[in-house]
Amino acid sequence: MTPFFALLKRDTSLAVRAGGGAALALAFFACVVTLVPLGVGPDLKLLARIAGGVLWVAAVLAALLSLDRLFQADYEDGSLDLLALAPMSLEASAFAKIAAHWLATGLPLTLLSALLAVLYNLPVAPTGALVLSLLVGTPAVSAIGAIGAALTLSIRRGGLILPLIVLPLLAPAVIFGSGAVLAVLDAMSNGAMLLLAAFSLLAVVLSPFAAAASVRLNLG
Repeated sequence: MTPFFALLKRDTSLAVRAGGGAALALAFFACVVTLVPLGVGPDLKLLARIAGGVLWVAAVLAALLSLDRLFQADYEDGSLDLLALAPMSLEASAFAKIAAHWLATGLPLTLLSALLAVLYNLPVAPTGALVLSLLVGTPAVSAIGAIGAALTLSIRRGGLILPLIVLPLLAPAVIFGSGAVLAVLDAMSNGAMLLLAAFSLLAVVLSPFAAAASVRLNLG
C-alpha cells in the first residue's frame, strides 16, 4: 500500500471510530434538519422551498465539528513532524487528510440528506438535485476547512476561531448548492450546479498547497 493510501485509510478509520467526530457530525446534522420544520410550521410549500438552504447550512455546520482535529491530533503527538519529513510531500498528506475527512463526514452527510429531505416534502427530482449538489460541493467544505484547521493549528482553542475563518469562504457553496435545488424545484436553469462544481474543483485543487504551507508555518 502506498503512503498516500495508508494515510487515507488511517485517518478515515480514526474519524469513524468512537470519538472521531464523524458520528457526532451526523447526529448534529440530523438534529438541526429535524428541528427546523418544528419551528417553521406545517406549510409544506414553504418547507420545500427552504429545504435546500437548510440542509446545506446544516451540512456545513456539521462538517465543521470534526475539522479542528484534522491536523491537531497529529500535531500534538508529533506525527505531523514525521509527515513533514516523510518522502511523500506535505501537500499529498494534506490531500489525503482532506479526502479522509470527506469520506468519513461529507459522503455520509450527503447520503443522509436524501432521507431527511422527506421531512421537507421535497419532490423526487429536487431531492436528487440536493444529493448531487452535496456530492459535488461537500469536498469543497473539507478542502477549505483543512486550510482553516492548518491556520489555527498552534492557536490555543483554535477550534473556536476555525468557524470564523471557514464559514465566510464557504458562502458560495451554500448559495450555489441551495440555488441548484431551487432551480429544479422551479423548473428553470440558473447554472448554479456548474458554478458549484467549478468552485468545488478550484477549492480541492488549491487547498492542499495552502494547507501544507500553513502547516509548515506552524511547525516553524
